[in-house]
Amino acid sequence: MPREDTQHHTDLEISNADEESGEPDCMSSADPGETSGEPDASDGTGASGGPSIPDASDGAAISDGPAKFLIAGLRPLDFVKRIAIILIGSAIFTFGVHNIHNVTGITEGGIIGLVLFGNHWFGIPPSIVSPVLDCLSYAVALKVLGGGFLGWSAVATVAVAGFYRLWESMPHMLPNLTDNPLLAAVLGALFVGVGVGLVIRQGASAGGDDALALSISKITGWRVGRCYLFTDLSVLALSLTYIPVVKIAFSLITVTISSAVIDVVKDASWDHVEQFTEWLREKRRARA
Repeated sequence: MPREDTQHHTDLEISNADEESGEPDCMSSADPGETSGEPDASDGTGASGGPSIPDASDGAAISDGPAKFLIAGLRPLDFVKRIAIILIGSAIFTFGVHNIHNVTGITEGGIIGLVLFGNHWFGIPPSIVSPVLDCLSYAVALKVLGGGFLGWSAVATVAVAGFYRLWESMPHMLPNLTDNPLLAAVLGALFVGVGVGLVIRQGASAGGDDALALSISKITGWRVGRCYLFTDLSVLALSLTYIPVVKIAFSLITVTISSAVIDVVKDASWDHVEQFTEWLREKRRARA
């Protein structure tokens, strides 16, 4: 009996020691997905280091468990989706510029307007002014928005150049709107607004204009469309020194509408579509 009592106390002491040792249970260990080192969306950058864009693909880089195969911080399907949207946006943007703006002679604001201004007054070839201004804009964007933004912008820049080349190899696909400059200004603005909006929604830019506008937006907190309008109006004011007021007026219409459309496309979501649909239904019920 004394041996049994001793053994009982010994077992009890060992059991108590195990409970007080604080050894972690294997089921309570942290989920690997919680410590995977994925970037927090609250830091204002996407998975690729670019600006935070209100798009469903922003959260795609965060895996729900162990690390998965990623390309530029995105799962392969989301990477392909982002490339596809950049291509679509670049195609729409360049189609409008080639088939409307270039045909009707409606001038542009931003970098293109500055290139035309420098060529007219100082005789500096566009082949020199354009890359210099683009490089300066991208240098600012690199400092403000980060290297990831420049990576996606390189994709967009190649896409824009490729689609320009494609449209130039074909005859113009829209009617000549030279005799209807108001329609040309509005239609051209829609092409530019939708195309550029899709590109910057993916954290990229289609040119120095976009990089500059996004950098100003990041610094000032202004909406991107307002930044586009600010830069475009500044350049159009300079263009008044050599372009008739009537043509500048139609250019003003173009940049005003395109800036608003860019904001709408950049911030649009499925919830907004549903809200707009519901608003239309209520209007129809009220008329009935």
